[in-house]
Amino acid sequence: MKSIAIDGPSGAGKSTIAKILSKQLGFIYLDTGALYRSISYKLLNMNVDINNHILLEDILSTTKIDIKFINNCQKIYIDDIDISDNIRKPEISMAASKFSAIDSVRKYLFKKQVDISKKNNIIMDGRDIGTIILPNADLKIFLTADLDDRANRRYKELKKNGMNIKLEDVKRDMENRDKNDSTRKMSPLTIAEDAVVIDTTGYSLEKTLDVVSIIIKGRF
Repeated sequence: MKSIAIDGPSGAGKSTIAKILSKQLGFIYLDTGALYRSISYKLLNMNVDINNHILLEDILSTTKIDIKFINNCQKIYIDDIDISDNIRKPEISMAASKFSAIDSVRKYLFKKQVDISKKNNIIMDGRDIGTIILPNADLKIFLTADLDDRANRRYKELKKNGMNIKLEDVKRDMENRDKNDSTRKMSPLTIAEDAVVIDTTGYSLEKTLDVVSIIIKGRF
């Protein structure tokens, strides 16, 4: 199976680029961030204390998570309930950044991600794909951009989806998430030694896609 790992900070365009490329290449796209958001959605709704690791492990041991690909679109089910449309709010994103730093949560989802990669030609995006999940990926890409650029992209995306939110709030949340993701002890956001780094600051979606597509064609 062929695999492409795309890592980078929040708002760098990883998911959008990966979704488009998966359709062009006929690969499965796995949005790993959605997995962490889904678990965090459940834990947040249960008001679970993030420091109560014993309770967290008990909940995870009985949690059923399923991923279904419908028309190349990933759907996430927690305990047989489709929550795909409920996990994109800023508070879920911030909760995911915190819960994803916990060993038991990462271990729970690690096997799920690896199993899927063994059975499919796959594009996977996240923060530790090239370093931890797919260390032997055929191609590793690290997408990044400056904070203002990423915050503006996320703000426009959220407004388009009907969310009433301020740009400064989006920027602050993103800055906090960057700090959480890069400083956590387990699987922090880092650049794999063999990754191709692409700074998309000021790039349009089309330009970013062109640059990544050229790299993929050169590799495959």
